[in-house]
Amino acid sequence: MWIFFTLAFQAMLIVSWSSSGSLSGIADATVFRSVLSVFITAALLNFIKVTLDILLTFQAWGSMEWTQILRYLLKFFVAIAWIIILPVTYSSSIKSPSGAGKLLNSLTWNWYNQSVYNFAIIIYMIPNILSALLFLLPQLQNIMERSNWRAVILLMWWIQPRLYIARGMHEDIFSIFKYVFFWVVLLTSKLAFSFYVEISPMIEPTKFILDQVVGNYEWHEIFPFLPHNLGVVITIWAPIVLVYFMDTQIWYAIFSTVFGGVSGALSHVGEIRTLGMLRVRFKSMPDAFRKCRVAAHKEQALDVRSFFCVWNSFINSLREEDFISDREKDMLMAPSSSSNLPVVPWPPFLLASKVPTALHMAMTSKEGDDHELIEKIKLDKDRYNAVIECYESLKIILVCLLLDYNDKRIVDDIDKIVRNSMQNNTLLEDFKMAEIGKVSNTLVKLLQLLKSEPTDDTTERKIVNALQDFMEIATRDFMKDGHGILKDENERKQSFTNLNMDVIKDAFWREQFVRLHLLLTMKDSAMDVPTNLDARRRITFFANSLFMKMPRAPQVHDMISFSVLTPYYNEEVLYSSHELNRKNEDGISILFYLQKIYPDEWKNFLERIGVDPDNEEEVKGCMDDILIWASYRGQTLARTVRGMMYYRRALEVQCYEDMKSEQADLGGDESARSKAIADVKFTYVVACQLYGMHKASKDSRERGLYENILNLMLTYPALRIAYIDEKEVPLPNGKMEKHYYSVLVKGDDEEIYRVKLPGKPTEVGEGKPNNQNHAIIFTRGEALQAIDMNQDNYLEESFKMRNLLEEFLIKHGKSKPTILGVREHIFTGSVSSLAWFMSNQETSFVTIGQRVLANPLK
Repeated sequence: MWIFFTLAFQAMLIVSWSSSGSLSGIADATVFRSVLSVFITAALLNFIKVTLDILLTFQAWGSMEWTQILRYLLKFFVAIAWIIILPVTYSSSIKSPSGAGKLLNSLTWNWYNQSVYNFAIIIYMIPNILSALLFLLPQLQNIMERSNWRAVILLMWWIQPRLYIARGMHEDIFSIFKYVFFWVVLLTSKLAFSFYVEISPMIEPTKFILDQVVGNYEWHEIFPFLPHNLGVVITIWAPIVLVYFMDTQIWYAIFSTVFGGVSGALSHVGEIRTLGMLRVRFKSMPDAFRKCRVAAHKEQALDVRSFFCVWNSFINSLREEDFISDREKDMLMAPSSSSNLPVVPWPPFLLASKVPTALHMAMTSKEGDDHELIEKIKLDKDRYNAVIECYESLKIILVCLLLDYNDKRIVDDIDKIVRNSMQNNTLLEDFKMAEIGKVSNTLVKLLQLLKSEPTDDTTERKIVNALQDFMEIATRDFMKDGHGILKDENERKQSFTNLNMDVIKDAFWREQFVRLHLLLTMKDSAMDVPTNLDARRRITFFANSLFMKMPRAPQVHDMISFSVLTPYYNEEVLYSSHELNRKNEDGISILFYLQKIYPDEWKNFLERIGVDPDNEEEVKGCMDDILIWASYRGQTLARTVRGMMYYRRALEVQCYEDMKSEQADLGGDESARSKAIADVKFTYVVACQLYGMHKASKDSRERGLYENILNLMLTYPALRIAYIDEKEVPLPNGKMEKHYYSVLVKGDDEEIYRVKLPGKPTEVGEGKPNNQNHAIIFTRGEALQAIDMNQDNYLEESFKMRNLLEEFLIKHGKSKPTILGVREHIFTGSVSSLAWFMSNQETSFVTIGQRVLANPLK
């Protein structure tokens, strides 16, 4: 890039210095011949580049192959040849040379032939032209890189070293075209700006300054021995040259913003940024989900409940992580199974305040305005559908709840009256709409009791009484001619007493009770649901992913299998009770800190485990659950494993929906089959280097790490642990020798594979990469994702750092030192190095302590 900018600057300077001074001046033969001198400059710069390559790699020549050394030397001699050939042939092409050109012309016997220089340029450019051709034609480059023909190998050896990593893996030609187009437009704009704004306006002032004769300067002359005021020219051109070479950064920022914005808009990236936008687009999400899922040759229409299944799984994961409360979960959940409703049952947060608004309209309507009332309700389609859903759901619930035939007949009679009134437009004449609020309130009380599972006969009796109150108000107060539906007093008392209590205990019906209760009681707009910012971010990201332009996802059965590999050394798996409750000198513990920065998640967590937050003794009794909650909010192995295992859950859900969409008769074994296919397609291996040592150790912390990893394997059956095992093996001469093995375990520490190693793998190279390398043999599938643990746990590590610094300073005579900012601002950059030397490198603390002593303000 620097060579290109230098050559472009030279060419623009030559064109600007010409008589015309415009870009069209390049058409002049003399100017064009002068512009061709840039190839001489290119040869000189290439010679400098090759020389630097040799100087900077000379110490590594001892480990290089002779072919690589030969390549360096040949390139060096070729560069020397070109810095001789190009000036000589260029000088011979000038008709009336002077100065150095005249000398060179005399050495070439005054041989004038411009075509010789042009021919030399063509030969000089052949390698560059070939490189550009291979870059623009990736398929040809792939073939040449994989070819074993000697001529091709020799050519590729000269252009670039033989690649073994990513060989034959190049972008498609369309992507390369877009990449080249971006840089062509950017560099064209940059060079045009430099020519017309920076260089051309400076030519005339420069010529004027050079022509001026100044005998005595009134001020100090920086370059007193330069003729023609060259010192002044250098001074005024220096900032221009600096801006010319550096403003590419600015142009890149501008063009990346413009191109990125256009590309993002065309790809529909980030269209849904707020919950309001989510509500507007939510009803189109099932169709978008279908388009993302289904392969091109299977464009069948999928039921909206296929999307609801995935959506509910997503919302359940938010509740498991305590990002949302139980009420927010109920508001976000869609019905898990069909209820044969005539309308689509959207999640309640989309229907908030719809039913209460319709009830208010009915209460304030005048008799005889049936058509007007229905039209007002129909103005909002969601409101009308919510009313229909509430009525139909209530009828289904009552029919399934009642066991007595006469009770069911009463419900059917009421339903016939309502439907006849709707059909004849006599709804306001047949019912007292002023009493509909009382009907709604009694129904809400009934649903509230149905939501809470009955535990004794008292609760069951309350449900019976609430149902009788509801039916009495509905028939006697709400219906004008409803007295005849219920018989005499004695018979009425015996009605609605025989209930199917198994329905109340069923999960499906409990979901219906909760949903109907929410539709009747939600009077707010629910615009702030969910309140947690991370939950909002995840929901909007999920919605955005459906509308983005991406390749369609194949069915799980057809997708490639892959593995995830995570290296682990000695970091925390789960926090211990001591670590969470240990207070620093300010009286603040990690648990207290987490409770303050995640107050809503702490409240949701206590609600999930059924603990009263005001009862401290009860909270302390749930320390095992609290340890897991806090560990998932720190940078621990448990958090990493949980996040990666979401892959398997997603594959399992998608596989289950794939089988349902195909309507395959698997005998109700879809769930087990989907789990099996997910296990085939996904493998997660954690390379716990010291797992074997922790297992045999008697140290409490190391033993705790082993037990926590073991619990992870029991929690996630698909998790595999790979570790390096060391064993002392007796030799025939009586001595003991260490043998090293790569071992893979699962479940309850069950060994699956054991592979003998030639030596200790972590002694060669670096520890973490080789910790991954020895475990690669245990990964499965066609793709591998290597993901590291993020040990960005500033809170805990900075507490340790502060304590060690204080110990160091006290040891050097500083009593009770005050270290400002360590707890808040320590190591905001390389956090992995922080975790490394926090546990291994005591000398690093000595170095830091010495710097603190030397620079107290730091």
